[in-house]
Amino acid sequence: MPASESIAALRTFVAERDWDQFHSPENLAKSISIEAGELLECFQWSPDFDQEQVEAELADVVTYCIHLANKIGVDLDEIVMKKLESTKAKYPVELAKGRMTKYTKLSEASE
Repeated sequence: MPASESIAALRTFVAERDWDQFHSPENLAKSISIEAGELLECFQWSPDFDQEQVEAELADVVTYCIHLANKIGVDLDEIVMKKLESTKAKYPVELAKGRMTKYTKLSEASE
C-alpha cells in the first residue's frame, strides 16, 4: 500500500534534513510522551481549550508516532486495525455499549 501524502511528506522532510540519524526508537518514544504531555497541558486547568493549540500539539504527537512507525518498519493502518480487532474481542457490543467498565469487569456489570 502506498504511503499517505502526510507520511510521504514527513519522510521527505526528515530525509532533506538528515534527521533520521537522531530518530532512534527510544528518542521517538520519549518525544511522543513529551508531546502528549504538552497536549494534556492544553486542558490542565479547564475543559475549555484553544483549538489551534490543541491541533498543533496533536499534530506533534501524531507526527512522532508516524516517525516511530517508520523507524521500526510497521504499517500504522495494519497495527491499528489489528489492535481494533483485539479490542473488539475484549469489549463486545452486547456487554460494553454505553459503559465505561474495564473489560475484566464487563461480565459482572451485565449481571
